[in-house]
Amino acid sequence: MTSKNKNNSVEPEIIPQSQQEDKKDIKEESVKETITSNAKSKKAIQHGTRLGLLAIALSILLPSGVFLYVEHQSAQYHTQISTLKTELQQAKTSIKQEILASKATAESNTEAAYHKAETRLAQQQRSIDSLQLALADVKGRRPDDWLLAESDYLVKLAGRKLFLEHDAVSATELMESADQRIATLNDPSLVPLRQSLANDIMKLKAIPIIDRDGLVLRITALQQQVDNLPLANAILPGSAKKQQPDVSKDIHDWKSNLTTSLKDFSQNFITFRVRDGNVIPLLSPQQHFYLKENIKSKLETAIKAVYIEQQEVYSIALATADTWSITFFNQDSKTVTEFNNALEQLSKQNIQVDYPVRLETQQVLSDVIRGRLRREVTTLITEDK
Repeated sequence: MTSKNKNNSVEPEIIPQSQQEDKKDIKEESVKETITSNAKSKKAIQHGTRLGLLAIALSILLPSGVFLYVEHQSAQYHTQISTLKTELQQAKTSIKQEILASKATAESNTEAAYHKAETRLAQQQRSIDSLQLALADVKGRRPDDWLLAESDYLVKLAGRKLFLEHDAVSATELMESADQRIATLNDPSLVPLRQSLANDIMKLKAIPIIDRDGLVLRITALQQQVDNLPLANAILPGSAKKQQPDVSKDIHDWKSNLTTSLKDFSQNFITFRVRDGNVIPLLSPQQHFYLKENIKSKLETAIKAVYIEQQEVYSIALATADTWSITFFNQDSKTVTEFNNALEQLSKQNIQVDYPVRLETQQVLSDVIRGRLRREVTTLITEDK
């Protein structure tokens, strides 16, 4: 290389020969390198062209391949998703059923346990109440409380006698005995109870007393007389009375007088009597037996009606027996007459009685006993607290 000065003067450089030869060699090498680089550049250009073509081909083929691959993968994913959804739905249904079954079982077990616990608590509460009552009875019992209990028993027994057996006399005596026991207590707080007792005793005494045993014995005696009653003969209605014509004393009536005389003479040989009405014939022995047995049956029906207090059945049975007796037995016999009179008197007898619907003393006495026990239990609980 050369350097330039400000006065543009160049001095020639003296190069030795050895250096000149070296420069030639360098130039040759540079030419060779240049040729080699050109060849390499051509190869590089050809390789780049191939790569570009390959890149273009890839750029064309790659999207379609990717698209097809994506579509295939998408279809697979959709299939897998639908399968998973089905399995998930089945799993949900199965889990739901198991949950419902478990819930029902748990509810059933819970309800059974609840009822069992409730039953035990109720039993325990009843046991506690019974113990409290027993303790109150032992702790707060009064010396004369047994009189109240005995009076309660007598009043209940009187109610049974009245309503079940219709025995007003025994019921009255039982109520009076209960009143005497309550009077023995000499407790002013029991005045309303004694007033209820007095009201019930007056109602019981107002009930009419019917001698049912006496009625039954009288009807039984009539039953025994039926076999001895005589039957009546055939009963014929009375004949019509005819007025006999008289013979006149007038001579001009000789024809009528002759006719009358002839009729009067003929009646001594043949007589015609006309009877209007029902004819009651004689009964056969078999009918006689049935008649007496039917009368006995009617009297037996009257006896049953006395005990069950059926007034209508009683009256109808005796009236029917009386009618049969008047119709078929001999009324001229004194035995039949007395039998009919007895039936008539008995049919007028009243056997039905209106009894009280209830005894007010029962409720009042129960309230008194319950009130005393409640007060004793309350006192005991208060003291325990």
